[in-house]
Amino acid sequence: MTATTPGERPAITRAFADDLFAGRTVLVTGGTSGIGLGCATAFAAIGARVVATGATAAECERAAAAEGDRISFVPLDVRDGDGIGRVIAGLERLDVLVNAAGVIRRDVEFQPETFADVVDINLNGTMRVCAAAKARLAQAGGGAVVNIASMLSFFGGPRVPAYSASKGGIAQLTKSLAAAWAADGIRVNAVAPGWIATPLTAELQNDEARSSAILSRTPMGRWGTPEDVAGGALFLASPAARFITGAILAIDGGYLTV
Repeated sequence: MTATTPGERPAITRAFADDLFAGRTVLVTGGTSGIGLGCATAFAAIGARVVATGATAAECERAAAAEGDRISFVPLDVRDGDGIGRVIAGLERLDVLVNAAGVIRRDVEFQPETFADVVDINLNGTMRVCAAAKARLAQAGGGAVVNIASMLSFFGGPRVPAYSASKGGIAQLTKSLAAAWAADGIRVNAVAPGWIATPLTAELQNDEARSSAILSRTPMGRWGTPEDVAGGALFLASPAARFITGAILAIDGGYLTV
């Protein structure tokens, strides 16, 4: 994401009113780095009270030191149902949930134990948080959920079978919850990022051959940024998307088109 200093507004948010989410509370899991932090920063910049979680207290402390007091960071392991319940119970209200917590473990995901753990974090963790948040979102008069899918929701990943399976599951979970929760006024959508420059993709960015292959297939010819993805999340959570639910929005520089 384009570097910002505490209090500075990310460029992508200039397309939205300064107070669009004023009075609203947004919970972002996996919000201490990468796409999650990009989303947390963007929501905070247009008026939301943002609570972002990280897997460890150390992650939260580092993020808080970098971001100042515009976002509240709390540790949360999305495999811990009781911990999820405590975080949500501690919120005065909940209007938007962004599920960005996730891991990838290239090459070792073929081991059944590792496979199960990745799926438990990425897919089961998302469902745990959604289930725990449902009542609070409904109380808000119609909340919004934005899940983080992936290009690997559509393609196989030869080095990451668990990550690919979990992200395919996120797409189907999003559609299923959208259908199930519409009567409660809750919209459930997902963004499917393309190749985004984050710590999770650092290995690929640093591999000249792999990076070149990715960029040659991407019509826009560059790596995306967390800020690019945040723009889609803001839109899907906003009143402009009030009749959109069950959508999987690709944010990929055109990667899926070729």
